[in-house]
Amino acid sequence: MKVQRIRVTFTRGDELKYITHLDLMRCWERALRRADVPVAYSEGFTPHAQISLAAPLPVGTTSGGELMDVVLAERLAPAELAVRASEQLPAGIHIVACEEVALHLPSVQAAVRFADYHVDVPADDAGAVAGAVEAFLAAASVPWEHRRDDEVRSYDIRALVQDIRVEPADGPCLRLKMRLRSDNSGAGRPEQVAAALGLAAPLRIHRTGLVLAGASPAREAWRKRGRFAG
Repeated sequence: MKVQRIRVTFTRGDELKYITHLDLMRCWERALRRADVPVAYSEGFTPHAQISLAAPLPVGTTSGGELMDVVLAERLAPAELAVRASEQLPAGIHIVACEEVALHLPSVQAAVRFADYHVDVPADDAGAVAGAVEAFLAAASVPWEHRRDDEVRSYDIRALVQDIRVEPADGPCLRLKMRLRSDNSGAGRPEQVAAALGLAAPLRIHRTGLVLAGASPAREAWRKRGRFAG
């Protein structure tokens, strides 16, 4: 029985940046089970815990604002879920906020529209990088090919980028603040965007948050402050 859905905002640090999406799901399942959180299970021959992550986080990427929905079989205050789960989570995962969302609303995966990233690249010529970014954003399309094993995928990488901004970063590098599309039409990859700009492989990629359909600026500011809604 599904009686409640709680949306969890959490961070993933350096300690766990190399685990896979499946490993992260298993980590959460174990933590919620040990915390005695009444998670609802699907029906059928092989029941599954009703938890879902908004968007897979690439291996090697840290994050300050991942989203996960937990469907419960019994009501529980969001703040209580946060306290219980936090005691069972490994180093590298920290719960930032919990809030109840209506069961009838679209899934968190379906609601994601964009992902925001901080991408640190080795570069010391800010003017040249800014020029490359300006030319990229001004282009109507940027054909791109991505090779994976023996498969080559061709697509327009410009269509996956909403905005890029260049800022100084620590050391001999620059920070690209990217907002990339992340929905059922496609998902931008920060390292591929950096390559399309003619830049070296990123030194660090950090996802700062996910943008959902219909999210207001006030709601996003509330989430980033980190509050347990109980």
